[in-house]
Amino acid sequence: MPIIQNSSKSNFAFQRNVAIVGIILFIGKLIAWHLTNSDAVFSDAMESIVNIIAAFMGLYSLYLAAKPKDLDHPYGHGKVEFVTSGIEGALIIFAGIIIIVEAVDSLLHGNQPKKLDWGILIIAATAVINYLMGFISIKKGIKENSLVLQSSGKHLQSDTFTTLGVVLSLVLVYFTQVFWIDAAVALIFGSYIIFVGYKIIRKSLSGIMDEADLGMISRLAKILDENREPEWIDVHNMRIQQHGSGLHIDAHLTLPWYFELRKAHEEMEQVYKLIAKNTDRNIEFNFHLDDCKPFSCEICEYWECPVRERPFKKRIKWNQSNISQVNKHSAETDSSS
Repeated sequence: MPIIQNSSKSNFAFQRNVAIVGIILFIGKLIAWHLTNSDAVFSDAMESIVNIIAAFMGLYSLYLAAKPKDLDHPYGHGKVEFVTSGIEGALIIFAGIIIIVEAVDSLLHGNQPKKLDWGILIIAATAVINYLMGFISIKKGIKENSLVLQSSGKHLQSDTFTTLGVVLSLVLVYFTQVFWIDAAVALIFGSYIIFVGYKIIRKSLSGIMDEADLGMISRLAKILDENREPEWIDVHNMRIQQHGSGLHIDAHLTLPWYFELRKAHEEMEQVYKLIAKNTDRNIEFNFHLDDCKPFSCEICEYWECPVRERPFKKRIKWNQSNISQVNKHSAETDSSS
């Protein structure tokens, strides 16, 4: 059962930098709030607290996810990324609610910001830094298949849009002296923040509950189908679980019943190597070897078989739908077309 391993040290180091930058930006926003007395700036600063908490949670989850398997966690610690990502999504929603509450309060009671020029400069600078950090975090998260880094990046970018809303409101108020614009713009972006948080929670729950990754299964089915050997009579009952940046793949591989154990194991290793070569994920395989049945002859393309009992009828094209089915394929139950 081979395992392709990859270090998570760079992910941990990057997330640590995200946390440090978050603290610096929070201090900058507090200074801007002190100078402007703007409710929108105050809301943006409060959201930065969520950024800091989320960054340190992500840091801790990456530390746990990088730990090796042990007796209590035979599949490793990777699923902690889904938990922390879900909590981060909840914190993003909470931040959105805070922004909306503050915006409504400003609309009802009114507020007159001051020193808007300084506020615009400071908040705009934090927006640029946040967006760049978020962009880099998402790219690295996709490359390393880290949900924590992707969630962290999306959080930073969503914070950027909120901050840009604050900058826009400050600019408009500065030139028009219409003070309710500040709160109205914050209200719009607070709603957007809540939507982003919902999407992150949705993705984390799908990982926790091992929701089928149909896209991944479809890609693996295509790889196997295009590179199949005649001896590989059938692949079915494929299941994929994600643990952090790694995958656990279960499947059943049907081979000629008379293959000796060594030969059967070699064929299984070939399948492992094929998938590993075409996938940039850490993978743990757990394949079950099945012996062929008389009805398997009808879909078997192993022409050298000396004990064929039935004539060949059709080739089954493996796809996302039929490679996931529990039972062996047959000419009658084919759903590949």
